[in-house]
Amino acid sequence: MILALQLILSLSILIILHEAGHFIPAKLFKTRVEKFYLFFDPWFSLVKKKIGDTEYGIGWLPLGGYVKISGMVDESMDKDQMAKPPQPYEFRSKPAWQRLIIMIGGVTVNVIVGIVIYSMVLAVWGRQVLPTDHLTYGVHCDSLMYQYGFKDGDKILAVNGQVPVTFNDVNKDLLLEDIQSVTIERFGKQMNLTLPEDFGQMLVDKGVRAAFSERIPCVVDSVAPDKNAAIAGLMKGDSIVGVNQLFSPYFQDIQRHIALNRDKSVGLHIVRDGQKIYMPVHVSSAGTIGFYPRSVAHYLDVDTIQYSLAQAIPGGFNQAWETVTDYSSQLKFLFSKAGAQQIGGFATFAKLFPSEWDWWAFWSRTALISLILAFMNILPIPALDGGHVVFLLWEMVTGKAVSQKVLEYAQMVGMVLLLGLMLYGNGMDIFRAITGR
Repeated sequence: MILALQLILSLSILIILHEAGHFIPAKLFKTRVEKFYLFFDPWFSLVKKKIGDTEYGIGWLPLGGYVKISGMVDESMDKDQMAKPPQPYEFRSKPAWQRLIIMIGGVTVNVIVGIVIYSMVLAVWGRQVLPTDHLTYGVHCDSLMYQYGFKDGDKILAVNGQVPVTFNDVNKDLLLEDIQSVTIERFGKQMNLTLPEDFGQMLVDKGVRAAFSERIPCVVDSVAPDKNAAIAGLMKGDSIVGVNQLFSPYFQDIQRHIALNRDKSVGLHIVRDGQKIYMPVHVSSAGTIGFYPRSVAHYLDVDTIQYSLAQAIPGGFNQAWETVTDYSSQLKFLFSKAGAQQIGGFATFAKLFPSEWDWWAFWSRTALISLILAFMNILPIPALDGGHVVFLLWEMVTGKAVSQKVLEYAQMVGMVLLLGLMLYGNGMDIFRAITGR
């Protein structure tokens, strides 16, 4: 419920602001706006009120929102209106440069919103970073990394000869950059490990979200009520140091071994107040027993960089720029089979948010989604803002407007493509929920 509420609130804010980006310049250029809706309203709306020429409302279908501008080929496909002679207040009667500003208004607002939110987050909370040299227990490796010589507990010193500023930079570089070598420290000795070409694509093909994670001890922070761990007697503060024949004090080892025993009983080796305890517990079909470990920040020295307002504004701009460039870099993976399988719908977006309400996380994720929406909307795909922009630029360069028939067909093709992509993404969410993949 908390995930859903965060997603709905975030998208509602961004949809209203995006549509306001079209609405405001349309009004400034004296273009009639017939409707301004949050969510879609086929057949009926939940709430509506007409003020002047515009009907404001909330639809029942939460797949987006829209403004209906008179004299424009859009998702309403109002052919009757387009068949009549152009009126001075209509979109098609306005100069091309005004129509262009109206069309890019939504994307522009999304970009500004992303920068403003990131700046606000930096000014209020600062920025938390984990330097690589603060990884006291080294890294925990994804199983893919073992075949290239990496081991749990390794400390990352350099990537392609460059010292990474933060631990997050390591995983990002491995995914997006052409990384050929990683310098590590193991038992006090340095060594260079090499990686194959297209290693980022290999991570995507294997479904690996992060090559490394922070290695931390497995100490219980809380136990979920009525879950198997609580029933077995696991308590806050317990140190889990082994599962069955595996003995390890680290959370990732414990988590992985528990997950390998779905629908089975395992024996936990626990240290409580200096006393060793053996505790049988049943593992759920999801591969969990129902406890939460202490956070990374409890064990590792996470730095918080504080920003003044003057520093937060350029900092927010830089963070927005990094977000867009990183996101655009990842699009190359969509054209692979594994990349296409990772496309998701609303459930995937919801998982961006934490399961408990956290305003820092909420605003950070909202800024991210705002920039993603801006990037996706400006793509030159019919039915998106970017598709309309392409036709307007063609008109401005050639001096000839694209025919209404071409615009109508392009709009229909674009709507089919977008609907298909939406169905595919949400279908993949359902498939992953059923199969657990």
